[in-house]
Amino acid sequence: MKILIIEDEPEMLENMRQTLEREHYTVETASDYKTASTKIGVYDYDCVLLDITLPDGNGLELLKQLKQLSKDDGVIIVSAKDSLDDRIKGLNLGADDYLPKPFHMAELHARVKAIVRRRSFDGNKLIEIGNVSINPESRSVHINEKEVTLNRKEYDVLLYMISNKTRLVTKTALAEHVWGDHIDQADSFDFIYSQIKNLRKKLTDATATIEIEAVYGVGYKLQVV
Repeated sequence: MKILIIEDEPEMLENMRQTLEREHYTVETASDYKTASTKIGVYDYDCVLLDITLPDGNGLELLKQLKQLSKDDGVIIVSAKDSLDDRIKGLNLGADDYLPKPFHMAELHARVKAIVRRRSFDGNKLIEIGNVSINPESRSVHINEKEVTLNRKEYDVLLYMISNKTRLVTKTALAEHVWGDHIDQADSFDFIYSQIKNLRKKLTDATATIEIEAVYGVGYKLQVV
């Protein structure tokens, strides 16, 4: 799952990033309004952690931008401004949650998990499609009740495809979502092809009733067979 942290305090930003990366999230960051505005305009995220007070703008304006773009990114306002008015404004603008500073990183992680689960998987702790079940808490995958071992990127690709099971996923969207900022360092999509190939083989070997179908020249789509 892909997270964007918008936070201008360097130490807080780094602590949040490290905490979420340890939980295997793909994390991107922005420390000012301009950078954050560019990122939310170009990319999609499962959850945005949004500080209200930024050096060059108000975080609530970024929340308005998300809604104007009809983005469905989950938003948790993370701010020292914990007045009732700010909280109400944020929630009325479409934020999903409000976490006042200071907070424990364990609480941040719990809030993020709840948002992602509610928005991507209808609140279910266990995701099931065909004879495949995924437990996001343990990052485990079972097919016909037998565990199948996936590497980190194979798991991320599978989870992203399942969360978009009714959609055609472009190669660019898949790369950006699973690899995050590091996609800029790649000069081809060969790394995606490799992960998809390996994942397909593991699904086939385990007789999964889902398959990832290639749509020539565009991307991929998940099918139940």
